[in-house]
Amino acid sequence: MRELQSFLRQPNPDLLEYGLAVGSALVSVADGRPVGYLLPVDAPNRPGVHVTELVVAPDYRREGRARGLLSAVVGDGTGPVTLQAHPDNDAALALYDGLGFEVVDRRPDAYADGDALVLRRE
Repeated sequence: MRELQSFLRQPNPDLLEYGLAVGSALVSVADGRPVGYLLPVDAPNRPGVHVTELVVAPDYRREGRARGLLSAVVGDGTGPVTLQAHPDNDAALALYDGLGFEVVDRRPDAYADGDALVLRRE
């Protein structure tokens, strides 16, 4: 899974360890090995879930894996779902828009190379 985490803009190894330890990570598998994952955590100070990491290996993108992982979180009835994305990540933003997420905030300098958009789906 660490190999997958290397495809993230700003990976956080501690988050991955925590998600695996408590069993909250959702995993997409192909040929018996993980090719994508999503780490949900309780949203701070409000009901719902925040997606801290979502990644799919490049060779397995555009197969609906990220959509499937997000749909599992959105459809579990835990309330609103939030996440953040880099404004230049057009593929991710198109996915989120297609699932009904809306931009609700912008966090300046959230990434080493710029701002983050905060998206939310009720």
